[in-house]
This record gives sequence, structure tokens and C-alpha cells, in this order.
Amino acid sequence: MNWHGLVRKRAALAAGAALACVALGATALPAAAADGPTTAKNSITHPELDWAGSQIAKHQAAAPGGHTVVTPNVAGTPGLDVSGYQGNVNWASVAANGGRFAYIKATESTSYTNPYFTQQYNGSYNAGLIRGAYHFATPNTSSGAAQADYFLAHGGGWSKDGKTLPGMLDIEWNPYGATCYGLSASAMVNWILSFSNEYHAKTTRWVTIYTATSWWSQCTGNTGDFSSTNPLALANYNGSPGPMPYHWPYQTIWQYADSGIFPGDQDAFNGDFSRVQALANG
Repeated sequence: MNWHGLVRKRAALAAGAALACVALGATALPAAAADGPTTAKNSITHPELDWAGSQIAKHQAAAPGGHTVVTPNVAGTPGLDVSGYQGNVNWASVAANGGRFAYIKATESTSYTNPYFTQQYNGSYNAGLIRGAYHFATPNTSSGAAQADYFLAHGGGWSKDGKTLPGMLDIEWNPYGATCYGLSASAMVNWILSFSNEYHAKTTRWVTIYTATSWWSQCTGNTGDFSSTNPLALANYNGSPGPMPYHWPYQTIWQYADSGIFPGDQDAFNGDFSRVQALANG
């Protein structure tokens, strides 16, 4: 990844964290649902700063010198993912620079919706991109099914219009506490299965699962096999997708950097544009 981009991002976070927390504190968030795990509850104080990959650079192996500084040779169809952190996105510029697909953060837990979701989700569609929504999972605040329902109720749905990707579940390091959210490997697998099954029951589609191989190994214990149902969006900033998580033979999407030509994170779809269309159409 671009270390200077990370430094700028961290500086922005440091400068804005207090302001963001104060702003969020002005409006009480709904209490977490009571039907899920209760161990080590998250204190979700700034979800607009927690996006797909926000924890990746902190935990992945780094290049010599302590920082991951890699400019990968990326093939496939270019895309991006964004969250509330990016604010209003200039989608005409994204399209002009070659962006063909996007994932937009919709929700986190059962208490947060991205305030820029409408501009980002509809704007990408209007600019000609195929887009989908994603949910940042917090498995210790409510059940997988409860979070899938919240996601579906706040922009995470799917329709066979040729322009909408199936929803994506962002499951990675906990930005608020314990790496695996206080769950055992079997409990984590069951949580992911609960989310995936609920989404499938309501939409007929399996969610794309966004993760990193090292997190998946640590927190699922390589005991859950989702490779035959769920497409994989794999985060690796070290110059290649790297080894796949348990039983996935390849990644569908590779998130290869957290800054670049597009706003937000830089993604590559593993195939030409017709394969992006195929995923959208189911």
C-alpha cells in the first residue's frame, strides 16, 4: 500500500476523531440487539471511520523497514469501495478514470447507517458503474441474522437489474477491541453462516465475503467452508492477492491498496467486465 497515503489518513483520523465522536455523541444510538453474543460488547463510537480495510494495514505483514510499500501490477476490472469517510464522491471522475464497479458501506452493527450512502450508491449507478452495498460486521453486538436484516432494511438489498452486486459482508479485525470479537472459532463460523443464510433467504443471493487470510485463519480456525457459495473479496496490500482463505480457490475481488486513482480503497475484479455483469445478474 501507499504508506504516505496511510500517514495522511491516520493524520486525518487523529485530527477528526474528537470532532466525530462529539458529533455522534449528540444523537443517542439505538441499543444493540439482545439476540446475539454478549461477551466484550463493542463501544461503537466512530463507525464512519471504520471501512472495508481500515484494519488491514495495521495487521498485515509489512515490507522491510516496517511499512508496506508496494505498487502491484494489477490485472482485471478496476473498481473501488467507499464509506462515509469519503463523503460525497465525484462519480463522473471515477468513471472517467476507468472505474467499472463499486461497493459502498451501508451499515454497521444494528445502529449505524452511512450518511452519504444515497449519494454514493445512486451516484455510482448514475455514472454507469455496477455497484453493491456492504455491511461492517460486529459479531459481538447482535446475531448474524439480525445484522443481515438491518443491512437489508438500510440499502443492502439486491435486484436483478444488471447494475446491482449482491451485498458484501465485511468481516475483519475488530477496530474496537478483541481481534475475534470475543467469539470462539465455531461461534464465528456460525455467526457468518447466520448472516449469509439470512441474506440468501431474503434475496436468493449469497453475500460476497470480504476478509483477509490471516484474520480468517485466526478467527474461524479454518473450520468454515464458504467457498462453494460465497464469492470472496480478499484484502492484501503486499503486491499480490497471496494465499487464499480456507478452501477458496481464488478471489473474485482483490482489494490491493487503500489509496490510488479512485477515492477510497482500490479494487480489482478477477475477470473482465462481463464477469462483473455475471455476478450482478446472479
